[in-house]
Amino acid sequence: MRTYQELFETPEFTPLLATTAAHVAAQTVSRTALGTLVHDATGSPLLAALSMFGPLLAQMIGASLLLSATDRLPPRAATIGLALFFAVATTALALPGLSMGAIFAILSVQGMLGSVGGGVRYGLLTDILPTEGYLLGRSVLNMCAGTLQICGYAAGAVLVNVLTPRGALLAGAALFLVAAAVARIGLARRVPRAQGRPSASETWRTNARLWALKPRRRVYLALWVPNGLVVGCESLFVSYAPRHAGLLFAAAAVGMLAGDTLTGRFLPRHWRDRFGAPPLLLLLAVPYLIFALHPALPVALAAVAVGSVGFSASLLLQERLMSMVPGELRGHAFGLHSSGMFTMQGLAAVLAGGIAQFTSPATAMTVMAAASAAVTLALVPGLRRTGPAARGARTEIDGHDRGHADPAGVVGVPVPKK
Repeated sequence: MRTYQELFETPEFTPLLATTAAHVAAQTVSRTALGTLVHDATGSPLLAALSMFGPLLAQMIGASLLLSATDRLPPRAATIGLALFFAVATTALALPGLSMGAIFAILSVQGMLGSVGGGVRYGLLTDILPTEGYLLGRSVLNMCAGTLQICGYAAGAVLVNVLTPRGALLAGAALFLVAAAVARIGLARRVPRAQGRPSASETWRTNARLWALKPRRRVYLALWVPNGLVVGCESLFVSYAPRHAGLLFAAAAVGMLAGDTLTGRFLPRHWRDRFGAPPLLLLLAVPYLIFALHPALPVALAAVAVGSVGFSASLLLQERLMSMVPGELRGHAFGLHSSGMFTMQGLAAVLAGGIAQFTSPATAMTVMAAASAAVTLALVPGLRRTGPAARGARTEIDGHDRGHADPAGVVGVPVPKK
């Protein structure tokens, strides 16, 4: 599967894309409205920022306790149920007189359940598409999410001014209802990928199983750390160039969209197999080193745009992760990826802010970029896709998981579509 026509002709891909789009739009609009509401009520930039991005940190709690549900619940029912919960919770956040404690309690639960939602959606993508179509399908989901985040923040700002923050929150709740309706109408009913009841103990066991083998550990670290450290650079755009931060964010978005398009649609298979993700991970970090020289705005914009193309490395790493995980654990595996990624991004933003507090934003961005490149270089030997080391890793993976393989066969073999 190498063309967009083939992708959109696949049954259920368009409803999944529409469901994801409505969910991202709802989150973005609601996040803008809630940040404004909390800032107006408290005057605290810290509380406003936590209200907008704090739920991302709570995802790791969900990844530690709830991820076993991603493969043990019917995907369509879980997608609908989570969308309805987010609609109700967002409506509750719009209630007048709600205390800060209640607001952050609701946000914490949203963050924890968000880890399950990511695993359910991306696990469902592996059910809908054949293995060779995953890269293209995920790139389209990424491009859609990136575009909607840009538009959603702009729309959220307009809705806050036109409808008030509480009115914008209700608009976000309505978008969550749209996501639930599209999932109900467009997605087919499927049985869970794995048997048994979800539980915290099962989540711990599966996390330990996914983390136990060195090849999978390296892929997870490559998905989380270089990416997160560069997001720490992005978190300093406002303090680096207050008057031009919007342009820097826009340049990053353009680079991300370009990278997802080029990697998902046009990067030949033999290049992916030969070089893998490390060159793109280095591309992600190296352009940010120029901030040590305090470049002029056009140079800074070019560096950010070129560097952000490297975010598409995650597509190649996710494709590799899918080949390393039994079919009945793919929802859990991708949920762990997304939760760890969001948590690392939140931690990197805090770290970058702390370094900038004692030095300068430019220095902090340079340090974070250098750290990202150093981590990538350290991981390169374990990320090689060819040669004896890779064949040995493949044998180790197959030997470890063969006793737990799904009925379709051993690890990496596509599961029949239900």
